[in-house]
Amino acid sequence: MKFPVVVTRILIAGLLTALAGFASAQQAYPSRPIRFILPYAAGGNTSVLARLIAQKLTKSWGKQLIVDNRAGGNTIIGTETLAKSPPDGYTILMTTATHTILNPVPYDPIKDFAPVATLTSSEKVLVIHPSLPANTLREFIALAKSKPGELNYSSPGAGGVQHLAGELFNLLAGVKMQHIPYKGGGQAVTDLIAGEVQLSFQNSIAVIAHIKNGRLRGIAVSGENRLASLPQIPTFTEAGLPGFGVNTWFGVLAPAGTPKEIIDKLSTEIARILNMPDIRERLAALEMYPFISTPDQFAALMKADMAKYAKIIKAANIQLQY
Repeated sequence: MKFPVVVTRILIAGLLTALAGFASAQQAYPSRPIRFILPYAAGGNTSVLARLIAQKLTKSWGKQLIVDNRAGGNTIIGTETLAKSPPDGYTILMTTATHTILNPVPYDPIKDFAPVATLTSSEKVLVIHPSLPANTLREFIALAKSKPGELNYSSPGAGGVQHLAGELFNLLAGVKMQHIPYKGGGQAVTDLIAGEVQLSFQNSIAVIAHIKNGRLRGIAVSGENRLASLPQIPTFTEAGLPGFGVNTWFGVLAPAGTPKEIIDKLSTEIARILNMPDIRERLAALEMYPFISTPDQFAALMKADMAKYAKIIKAANIQLQY
């Protein structure tokens, strides 16, 4: 069946108009405010980082990024909210390395999300109470071996990176220390200073002032290089314990199925923001370092971390409950 020439032209014109409208809609993203879920309570470095990124994206695109604190369940409540959101780019979430540890959870940490970009990373510092007779990592390991089960380490809660940092240390050093979980990082540090626990694996921002004033003693830092703010403290590798690769990264996720064009636009703009001098200066003050990656690189990091932490959980026979 043949259509008249005029009808054919109308159909083609309509199709071209529709395609142009589709392309225009794609280019117009974002056309309304974006909800930026933060699965933590307001306050602290996570809120500062989320708001820095939100302010810059709002300025770049002229559409507000609204930071929505959805705390609870060790980040599970906020993360589940994202997993159930429409995959249209108008709901995103800031997550951390803990995302690759939590299990069981009411979503698939890999399949239910689209990695957008990493933001920053922070290394872990092994800090001890100054009453312990150890000044180096070798001395501390020897002390821990002489007191199996007697040394306690604090963390902000079970199932987080700092908890598993202690378990990885147990495995690599051949020692047995007890984990004492707290309901937040502040009290975990406060009790360490008071001598209620003997050590902790902390983000440098939480302990740098206490190390400098002598309330805590820094023993070693994770990562490949020493920290500029604590140049006197060696890395774990330098101190004789290679393989202690534990840090905290922050990143942005979208719901699975979010169009690639939107993911790429978000990722590209976030990378541009992280390279801004004023952002780098603000992050340095928080002891955070820009950590830029593509969506594919971020996806690979998440899978690698999930495998790494699963091995630690299995080897240490940890039963996680939230």
